[in-house]
Amino acid sequence: MKLNILLCALAFAFFLPAAAMAVQPDEILPDPVLEQRARVISQQLRCLVCQGEDIDESAAGLARDLRLLVRERLVKGDSDAQVIEFVRGRYGDYVLMKPPLAPRTWLLWLTPAAVLLVGFAAVLRMMRPRRKPGAGGAA
Repeated sequence: MKLNILLCALAFAFFLPAAAMAVQPDEILPDPVLEQRARVISQQLRCLVCQGEDIDESAAGLARDLRLLVRERLVKGDSDAQVIEFVRGRYGDYVLMKPPLAPRTWLLWLTPAAVLLVGFAAVLRMMRPRRKPGAGGAA
């Protein structure tokens, strides 16, 4: 029990700094208002390398490039919506953490449900009692 707690604490201590340091000091804007807007926008954009993280959390090179692009657009005077639309236009709906529900994104929305249904069907099939060979009703 104590070993499990120790391992969890070590894993937490090891991975937490990496997540906290995704945004590098040289990326941070001097204007705190613009920086806060950049952080909010970055949390809405998916890292195309990691796919499960937003670009604000990801340490991938592409995520850094996207963070810099977001900040560059904000400094040029784009609104939050314009920045998101610019990135979306370049990378498609998949770059959004919450893509819109539209015919072109049905695959993104329906794939998790389909995987759950297939998994549920597999579990039901495994739980079904098996017939023994030769134990038919013919006597």
